[in-house]
Amino acid sequence: MTAIAARAPVDLERQREVAARLREFLPAAAVLWEAEDVTPYECDGLSAYRQVPMVVALPRTEEEVRRILASCHALGVPVVARGAGTGLSGGALPLGDGVLLSLARFTRILEIDPVARSARVEPGVRNLAISEAAAAHGLYYAPDPSSQIACTIGGNVAENAGGVHCLKYGLTVHNILRLRVATIEGELLEIGGEALDAAGYDLLALLTGSEGLLAVVTEVTVKLLPKPAFAQVVMASFDDVEKAGNAVASVIAAGIVPAGLEMMDQAATRAVEEFVHAGYRTDATSILLCESDGTREEVEGEVRRVREVMEACGAVQTQVSRDDAERLRFWAGRKAAFAAAGSISPDYYCMDGTIPRRRLGEVLRRIAELERKYGLRCANVFHAGDGNLHPLILYDANRPGEIERTEAFGGEILELCLAAGGTITGEHGVGVEKINQMCAQFGAGELTAFHAVKHAFDERGLLNPGKAVPTLHRCAEYGRMHVHAGEEKFPDLPRF
Repeated sequence: MTAIAARAPVDLERQREVAARLREFLPAAAVLWEAEDVTPYECDGLSAYRQVPMVVALPRTEEEVRRILASCHALGVPVVARGAGTGLSGGALPLGDGVLLSLARFTRILEIDPVARSARVEPGVRNLAISEAAAAHGLYYAPDPSSQIACTIGGNVAENAGGVHCLKYGLTVHNILRLRVATIEGELLEIGGEALDAAGYDLLALLTGSEGLLAVVTEVTVKLLPKPAFAQVVMASFDDVEKAGNAVASVIAAGIVPAGLEMMDQAATRAVEEFVHAGYRTDATSILLCESDGTREEVEGEVRRVREVMEACGAVQTQVSRDDAERLRFWAGRKAAFAAAGSISPDYYCMDGTIPRRRLGEVLRRIAELERKYGLRCANVFHAGDGNLHPLILYDANRPGEIERTEAFGGEILELCLAAGGTITGEHGVGVEKINQMCAQFGAGELTAFHAVKHAFDERGLLNPGKAVPTLHRCAEYGRMHVHAGEEKFPDLPRF
């Protein structure tokens, strides 16, 4: 998490050349290069990493995006695509010698088809805006990241975002039908379609979660679902974190697939309750929120079974939302957890790893041990139903050494997830934050295959270079593998 050092001073001649080329087809106001204009783009939500871009481009049309990419390809200039900048892994971190391609002006909802239950939107449309536009037809878009009020659908595609309801309704990849994308050469492609299956490779799945390394999304067609007729939340309070973790596994083992199953520990619930007044018990070591949706009869039956499981696992109290207002208040607390952390600590570092549900209790106990090891507090909030952890490491950047300890703490959490049989990310992506841990999760063969895919789409390595997939040499420097002479099959890719 150590802040990336500023690069050498900008090559002014190169900067003028790139800006002039882009201004051949973009309005002058859509090409930024003065320091005061480009500095606001220096980071995404993971603000510990910063780098001022050389040039920022603000297109309005797909044709302008295509020409920006083709021009940068011709000039050999790297490009980083950016949406709302809410990402939490440094995936939209710009390059000091590159173009930051902002899609913030692509905010049109092009079509809502209530019969086909789909919406065709531009990549800068906010996640929540899709559901707001579809509400008149009794439909909504299911993936709901905590940042859904601000994050954009293009960024959701890049990171394969999830949310509190992904357990039942899936991640972004399960809720999109078609993409229009532009390659680094400026070629426009249409990926996917409305049919249930298609010939050839599943490029839709490949591009979803590719973190802007393969192409730039210019349009997304998403699936819409009917709004559930009825929904209720069971809130269960526990006096032991491991009991709560075991209750999560027990709910799933009982054959129950709730719409959402979230967990917060005491540090998180105390911060949230003071911030939102959601009605959480602050004396509980942890709480679970379990939502059921469907017909009233289905929900009542599932809620009854969930309460039985929770109580059998040691819940000291269970309560059911009495109306929709109370249900939304319970969720408002969970969705405000990241913001609430800012009220109890000058800084926080949000991790993102995934583990098998049955290991939740064990991993939470180990994170508590790491708190003592590093002398830092950690509030835990996560999508318990699919094992996606979001530990919030609390620190003060003004205290010498705390950033470094926080980074080491976070790295150990990610490798703890790997040791438990999980993975280093669930929905935030790898970006620059977790690139070293990619060396711990994958071997030389897998990384070489990843680079082969990158090479097929972007031979010169100009799209978001240095993110998500480390080179074998980087992993060797990290101490995770030995690279023999000639083993690096794509030596032309940037070595960040």
